[in-house]
Amino acid sequence: MSAQDKDNNNETLDDATDQVEEENQQEEVQLESPEKNADSLESQLEYAQAKATENWDHYMRAKAEMDNLRRRNIKDVENAHKFGIEKFVTEILPVIDGIGMGLAVEDASAESLREGMELTMTMLGKMMEKLGIEEIDPLNEPFDAAKHQAMSMQPNADVEPNTVIAVMQKGYSLNERLIRPAMVMVSKAEE
Repeated sequence: MSAQDKDNNNETLDDATDQVEEENQQEEVQLESPEKNADSLESQLEYAQAKATENWDHYMRAKAEMDNLRRRNIKDVENAHKFGIEKFVTEILPVIDGIGMGLAVEDASAESLREGMELTMTMLGKMMEKLGIEEIDPLNEPFDAAKHQAMSMQPNADVEPNTVIAVMQKGYSLNERLIRPAMVMVSKAEE
């Protein structure tokens, strides 16, 4: 072994010895003041307990808030089921009143009855428009199986095949969702 290798080994041993001595001194410092360690551990324990209490309080508040929210949502859904047609009722009451007044007239002529029915139909039309109900009257339009129900087919040379040539019963949709398809007669090519 060369002198330089010996010096390097000695330096490494010296460094290791110094490190062990430092560790021993640190252990001695910790061992010298057990009261400090106990105070530190107690304060850490008190802090951890305070934090745990605080977190438990936050948890309980959040849980209570979620329970209240769930109860409120259940009540809102129940009320929506109970009173969901309230808008419809408020819109139809004037129509019912109009029909009642028309029926109260004893010596009404056919012409006045017809006029009353036309006014009632106008009121119903406005009510349906407010509620988002649309009438489907597809006369002379191409047949659409998604909106129409074909009751029969009839040969007709005057119009294109698959065209609605008669409407037996109008259809209705609510906010673009089909409620009742229109019952129609559809043209077909002559044979």
